[in-house]
Amino acid sequence: MSFWLISLFVALSLPLAPAMLASRQPAASSSSRQLQNSQPDAQAQARLRVSSELVKINTSVSDSRGNYVGGLQQKDFRVLVDGAESPIVFFTPAEEPARILVLVETSPAVYLIENQHLAAAYALLDGLSPQDEVALFTYDSAAHGVLSFTDNKAALAQALASIQYVLGSGQLNFYASLTQVLDWLSAVEGKKAAVLLTTGLDSSQPSLWDTLAQKMRASDVVIYPVALGGSFRSYKGKKKSRKKKSPPQDSGDAANSSPDSPLSFAKANTALQNIASATGGRAYFPASASDFVPDYREIASALRHQYLLGIAPVHDGKFHTISVQLRQEDAGASQKGKHAPPAFTVYARSGYLAPSP
Repeated sequence: MSFWLISLFVALSLPLAPAMLASRQPAASSSSRQLQNSQPDAQAQARLRVSSELVKINTSVSDSRGNYVGGLQQKDFRVLVDGAESPIVFFTPAEEPARILVLVETSPAVYLIENQHLAAAYALLDGLSPQDEVALFTYDSAAHGVLSFTDNKAALAQALASIQYVLGSGQLNFYASLTQVLDWLSAVEGKKAAVLLTTGLDSSQPSLWDTLAQKMRASDVVIYPVALGGSFRSYKGKKKSRKKKSPPQDSGDAANSSPDSPLSFAKANTALQNIASATGGRAYFPASASDFVPDYREIASALRHQYLLGIAPVHDGKFHTISVQLRQEDAGASQKGKHAPPAFTVYARSGYLAPSP
């Protein structure tokens, strides 16, 4: 099977109406499908509550050996806003629980790719802390809530096993669906992240990328895209190493920096890289089924070692760049039993959209 066969299948199936559901799994309940219109419950919102006035920066740190670093303290970090240091007024250590939303594409393209990405999901769930909460959304032409936040990882595994694939849909609205998910997560307090299992293909208007980019600038959700399609993608970027490297700078123009076809994998690769870079996550491009397990374990490790920093915003309605750095001498002192600090890589959002005056 070639990339062209997949593209042809997707192109032919998109106009079909009404949509046909693949019969591999039973349908989700009607109450589950209404989750996209709900908000997290009051008890969930009460945990790790942070003032909405703060600019919240979820941050992870890896050393030169590719291991994510725990045990750091507030004094180990500094935050630069537009190049000038801004005081850290809030700090949550890595041990605090996080909320992770998994967004799974159910388009015709994914139906052809089989389900290796779901079969390996145990590696992500097993790697999370017991107190971490997980939720599940799927998307095709829109996002659909399947499971609200729970610390019951088995419930998410069961929900993943019940996912349906849609054959024939008016649009592949990845950008709009992710925007919808970020809206839903905006009411969630504390440390939060989204793991995307997606081809990154989007057949909607380019303006929806602009809407998503603006939403990410105002969001404190860290996003980890996992690209589906393996060798069909013909990804030309650097091969991912187990050693962490700084993500590419967000160009802010992923929708226009690659081929014009709305179903271009090259365009999707660029978009997924930019999504990760803008939010402080990392993009993964598994080439084969065997790559999903180590990639999921790496994401779980990053989530277990994620810090939440808070700074006071300016009120000018403008976008401001953020750079989170380590004070090397303090970071080394915080690492017990280590006399010299290793080289660190810090992952954090690239900036924030300030509130209006």
